[in-house]
Amino acid sequence: MSNHEPNPGDVITLQNDPYFPDFKAECIIVDKVYFSCQQRECFERIAVALPCGDEFKFLDITFNPGEIVKNTLSITPIPNRPNFSRVRFRVKITFNVRLKVKGEKGKVISIAGELPEIQKDIIMFIPEARDEFKFKIVIETASQILTEPLVEDGFLVFAVGVFIIVKVVGRVQLLIPAFGFCPEPPDCEEFLPDDVCIDFDEVPFPDFFPPQLEDIETPLF
Repeated sequence: MSNHEPNPGDVITLQNDPYFPDFKAECIIVDKVYFSCQQRECFERIAVALPCGDEFKFLDITFNPGEIVKNTLSITPIPNRPNFSRVRFRVKITFNVRLKVKGEKGKVISIAGELPEIQKDIIMFIPEARDEFKFKIVIETASQILTEPLVEDGFLVFAVGVFIIVKVVGRVQLLIPAFGFCPEPPDCEEFLPDDVCIDFDEVPFPDFFPPQLEDIETPLF
């Protein structure tokens, strides 16, 4: 390792970094997150209509990733805050409920549903850029039920909590350290069904004849 200490203001690149002489550099094109923030929403009562005439047992709920509703995204620069903008949009989250019909062995039905649209009106860092460079507003959601679903007057009723991460994303070229290509992966493991003959080959060979008297430990009288 070199004893040279970098001075303030020195520009250290991967090609001439004295601390990491074996580093190489690679340029990659990626979606860079320029800014992100989190919020949460809570729905105390979501009601899903059930088909008439049957009784049901609740199995599970699967939530789909949230989506920004088409034509609802609005980005407005804030005059007194350079590089910050007011961002408004609505979020749609759909889900699927699975129920088992009581009295009918094995019959499972699915009901599609949708949470109420979530309105967002937030401030985000969106730096100034050339006209050709475009930022994207991207969301990620994590939804979960907060109460045990109950059947009430023909509806399945439950509460839902939603975590939302909102990101400002721009596609850029980045310089990263690299040690070359990844090593070869290990061989895949083949799936082999149980073979009784293979198991039999591992079983110890049994004694073919009964033991003799002297081979058996007899109690002393």
